[in-house]
Amino acid sequence: MAIPMTRMMVPQVSSSLRLSHPNLSNSTRVPLLCRCAPSQLQPLRSGLSLSAGAHAIPHPDKIEKGGEDALFVSSYRGGVIAVADGVSSWAEQDVDPSLFSKELMANASRLVDDEEVRYDPGFLIEKAHTATTSRGSATIIVAMLEEVGVLKIGNVGDCGLKLIRQGQIIFSTTPQEHYFDCPFQLSSEGSAQTYMDASFNIMEVKKGDVIVMGSDGLFDNVFDHEIVNIVTKHTDVAESSRLLAEVASSHSRDPGFESPYALEARAKGFDVPLWKKALGMKLTGGKLDDVTVIVAQVVDS
Repeated sequence: MAIPMTRMMVPQVSSSLRLSHPNLSNSTRVPLLCRCAPSQLQPLRSGLSLSAGAHAIPHPDKIEKGGEDALFVSSYRGGVIAVADGVSSWAEQDVDPSLFSKELMANASRLVDDEEVRYDPGFLIEKAHTATTSRGSATIIVAMLEEVGVLKIGNVGDCGLKLIRQGQIIFSTTPQEHYFDCPFQLSSEGSAQTYMDASFNIMEVKKGDVIVMGSDGLFDNVFDHEIVNIVTKHTDVAESSRLLAEVASSHSRDPGFESPYALEARAKGFDVPLWKKALGMKLTGGKLDDVTVIVAQVVDS
C-alpha cells in the first residue's frame, strides 16, 4: 500500500533532491541522491503509514557535488526511510566520499521490496552493502513501518532517529562509536563493520507520532528541545524538515554556539589549550557538516 508523500522533496524516481545553502540565492539541484522505490499493488486495507518530507543542506565546501549524505524515502508497505553519511576522511585518499553513500542508498531503494530482505532493516542493510562497489564508507540508518504500527529500526554509526509523541521524545537511537567522532561504519574495506554490528530497535507507534531522522549534521548541532519545538509548531513535514536543516546549518557555522557537539567534546576531554582555559575560554561552536533531515508523521493509510 502506498504511503501519502506530502510535498516530498523527491516525489518520483527520476527526480533529484533539492538542496539549499545559505550562501546561495536560490536552491540548486544536484545529481540524484535518493530514489523512491515503486509501490506494490496490494489489496486496500486499513492501517498506518508515513507521510514524509526531506531536506538537505551540504557543507559549504561540498556544494558542487551536493554533499556526502544521501537518503531515500519509499512508499513500500507502511513506508521506509533511510539516511547514509559518507565518511569524509576518504578524500585524503583521493576518493569521493559521496559515491559510497549515494550508491548504498540507491541499492537500498532498489532492494527494499526484495523477497530476501523480508522487510527487515538488517537484511536490507546487508544486501545494500554487499551490492555497493564504490570505495569508501558510510554510516547508515533505516526505519521500516509495518501497517499494524510497528517501527523497525536498524543503524550503524551516528546517523540517528527520534520518535516524538505529543511533544515529548519517547525514543532516541544511540550513536555507535569506536571513540569520539569516529563512528561505526559500513565500508568497502573488509575490516569495517557489517550489518551484524548494527543496533536494532522495534517500537510501537501511533497515529500522530512524528519521526525525525537525520545525519549527525543534524544532531550534532540541534538540541532535543529545538527539534521538538519545530516539529510541534510546524506540522507540515516538508516545512519542518526544511526548518530543522536550516537551524542545524546555522548553528554549525556559529563559532560561539554551545552546540551538542561542543558539549560532548568537552565532556570527553577535548577542549582549548590550558592557557586559553586560564583566560576563561572554552571549546564552543557547531560542527560544520552536511545536514540531512527526514521528518515523517504516522498517519492513517
